[in-house]
Amino acid sequence: MKLIGSYTSPFVRKISVILLEKGITFEFVNEFPYNGENGVAHYNPLGKVPALVTDEGDIWYDSPIIAAYLELLDIAPAMLPQDPKAALKLRQIEALADGVMDAGLVSVREQARPAAQQSETELLRQREKISRALDMLEKHVSEGDIQPDSLNVATIAVACAIGYINFRRVSPGWCVDRPQLVKLVETLFQRESFARTEPPKS
Repeated sequence: MKLIGSYTSPFVRKISVILLEKGITFEFVNEFPYNGENGVAHYNPLGKVPALVTDEGDIWYDSPIIAAYLELLDIAPAMLPQDPKAALKLRQIEALADGVMDAGLVSVREQARPAAQQSETELLRQREKISRALDMLEKHVSEGDIQPDSLNVATIAVACAIGYINFRRVSPGWCVDRPQLVKLVETLFQRESFARTEPPKS
């Protein structure tokens, strides 16, 4: 398999972690999606990462779709429960974590604009999204919907989202009053799959 992505994308990291945890051998092709000369659009017409190329030549893109495809391979450990409703609940938590990643990416791109062109209204809007989503994720952990020691598509997505906002310093102080979320991500960050996929410092 071939994973097309960038080392700093939290969505790519999510898929990399799943591949590593399942022991699936893959080649990583580093492509920065915002570079007009890159080859991402060859795999995904939207020009977004990640994209996965299978050994048979099939191409899958969008991280939830790739995660779902990897589950179809029936390779342990399973990242979703067998019960459809329970699986859907985890997929919704995954979507919430993906939304934190999206808001973080929008914030980073906005802050990369010249200072005079930056929209404080847009930055505030994204910060509020992140804060509301993290509050809900804290509730999900507190109520047992996801467990700090569980490895599934939802907990992996949550840890990748938190890893990204830490990396980009998008939401300083996010951990205040969210002890259950802190415990969850600290537990997952100790896994080899997360250590190996930590984004570069520079």
